[in-house]
Amino acid sequence: MSDRSTPDRSTARRLAAESVAAGEPTAWFETLYAAAEQGAAVVPWADLEPNPLLVRWAVAGRATGRGRAVVLGCGLGDDAEYLAGLGYDVVAFDIAPTAVAAARRRFPSTTVDYRVADLLELPPDWIGAFDLVLEVYTVQVLLGEARRTAIANSAALVGPGGRLLVLARARDSDGDPGQMPWPLTRAEIDAFAVGDLVATDVDEVLDDEDPPVRRWVAEFHRPSA
Repeated sequence: MSDRSTPDRSTARRLAAESVAAGEPTAWFETLYAAAEQGAAVVPWADLEPNPLLVRWAVAGRATGRGRAVVLGCGLGDDAEYLAGLGYDVVAFDIAPTAVAAARRRFPSTTVDYRVADLLELPPDWIGAFDLVLEVYTVQVLLGEARRTAIANSAALVGPGGRLLVLARARDSDGDPGQMPWPLTRAEIDAFAVGDLVATDVDEVLDDEDPPVRRWVAEFHRPSA
């Protein structure tokens, strides 16, 4: 999942606001993807290429290409396919069936196991089952209890000796969260360190957009059993 600064976010923001007001914080994802499928909306984070910060992280030698990886909120599949190309055995999931179907169509010969699943209600057999967990711009489109649960569940997927990579918009603790996507504070990034999951690198960077956007690139590690 990527996150450009310039696309039309009006429909996504309206749907998100309506969904949150109705007490259904994730219902709007399928609505948005279905509307985009009909040409009636734009999915603002669908750049149809792997996230540049993920690529930068991998090129810097951080990706081992070994073991089982999971991509949260995989959207149309570009980040999942990138990890698969590095050698990972990848599971990628999204709550929106339309997104998952589109990813499967885009990559008909894929080795990625695309699933429809909810980050807020994970399959029990996924807990602690992955060597690499990739969270790209999913938590930042949730608020309140949904955000807290998504953070905790992201961490719960990491197996012994595994890592979690979080990419997200950044803001100061006293900064205005503004409109969706709602950036994460340093305290929210630190909240991913649940139990024995330890933050090993937390960097705030400016991306290459015009104007540049503040981003977190945070990596966490769970000790081997």
